[in-house]
Amino acid sequence: MKFRIVAVGRRMPAWIAAGCAEYTQRMPRECRVELVEIKPAARAGGGAVQQWLALEAQRIRAALPARACKVVLDERGKPCTTQELARRIARWQRDGLDVAFVIGGADGTARELQSEADWLMSLSPLTLPHGLVRVLLAEQLYRAVSLIAGHPYHRGE
Repeated sequence: MKFRIVAVGRRMPAWIAAGCAEYTQRMPRECRVELVEIKPAARAGGGAVQQWLALEAQRIRAALPARACKVVLDERGKPCTTQELARRIARWQRDGLDVAFVIGGADGTARELQSEADWLMSLSPLTLPHGLVRVLLAEQLYRAVSLIAGHPYHRGE
């Protein structure tokens, strides 16, 4: 199984890259995580938020694998516990699916992209910095996979 994190934004602070690497490197060989960074739409020179989101949505779609389950992260999405995420991952594994997680940029993601998702997921009702979401998602993927494997990490041991 492969996880692809498609995230709008480049040049994240070193601590974000280090946090993501910490958890993605812990993943077992059968659950690899790939991070694909998407160039944000240029905000200079005017334009409307919807135009920027539409351009970013095009770039995101181009980075999504054709046959992957598409999960868009959004604060208004369905709240999810670690146990629920683990159940979904186990089901995706059984079904032979890879999964692509989409993290929007400063303005979120286009509504059209959200409606195309197989799952609109919320990590928190809080508005979180999109860089921090990368680290939180990587940790939760590792925790969920650890839970499936019965690894003590999930229990805090």
